[in-house]
Amino acid sequence: MHTYKRTNKPHNTVELLIKIPWKQVETAYATSFEKLRKDLEAEGFRKGKVPKDVAEKRIRRDDVYQDLMQAILPEIYSDIVQKEAIKPIVSPKIELVTAKENEDWELKMTTAEKPEIKLGDYKKKVQEAKKEAQKADIWVPGKDKEPTEADKERQRQAAFQAALDALLKEATVEVSEMIIEEDVNQRLSRLVDDVQRIGMTMEAYLKSKNTTQEQLMEQYKKEIVENYKLEFLLQEIADAEKITVEQSELDTVFSGIKDEKQRAAAQQNGYYYATLLRKQKVLDYLNSL
Repeated sequence: MHTYKRTNKPHNTVELLIKIPWKQVETAYATSFEKLRKDLEAEGFRKGKVPKDVAEKRIRRDDVYQDLMQAILPEIYSDIVQKEAIKPIVSPKIELVTAKENEDWELKMTTAEKPEIKLGDYKKKVQEAKKEAQKADIWVPGKDKEPTEADKERQRQAAFQAALDALLKEATVEVSEMIIEEDVNQRLSRLVDDVQRIGMTMEAYLKSKNTTQEQLMEQYKKEIVENYKLEFLLQEIADAEKITVEQSELDTVFSGIKDEKQRAAAQQNGYYYATLLRKQKVLDYLNSL
């Protein structure tokens, strides 16, 4: 049976060093081999009826090990998460330390839990920030023309942004480097694809933007940290203020979708819509302070 060692890293990152006995690997290998053999077709034999000695020549060992990993690693991870009462918010990062035949395997799994959140005196800070933003846009009779509806909307948006900025500044949230790194890499990968699609090289693109890849990644990192920090804070405020979404509110949203297939699909993703509604209610609450 596998054994493991847990190490708690900064920012609620959890590292698991796992050892899998070779005997367990062998057993899993036999199971994966038989699974692949059932789908194998060879001349002179029906699908699933290929003899073992023939199958061993046709099925690559790497393919068996690939299937083996996909089969046992989720089970091992789930077992450890349950035993350690870990509450991951991302899929684990998996690194093979050693995986040689006839030797115990070692691998490292890294995941992240929800960070500790300290809201501080956020209500007071939000109220102060909104007042300051509104002062900057006070209309003085006789000085300028009376503000238009567009001006008023711009003032409301400025006050709301000031409130969010104050919240981010006052509260404390330490986002795991693992989450940041994963999102930065995804953004960079999408950018590379987009740049190549229009026939440019990354070097030419970066030059046109007068930046470097390092500066771009730092910009991405800052944006991602702020986005995650705000998401965690809004969830925490929703919990603290007992902001919930009723089924009747979801039903109202769904009833507004006229296409039956789209409505059915939305109802299947009720949790997603409930999350969006709850987030909007928290933003409305902050705007009302």
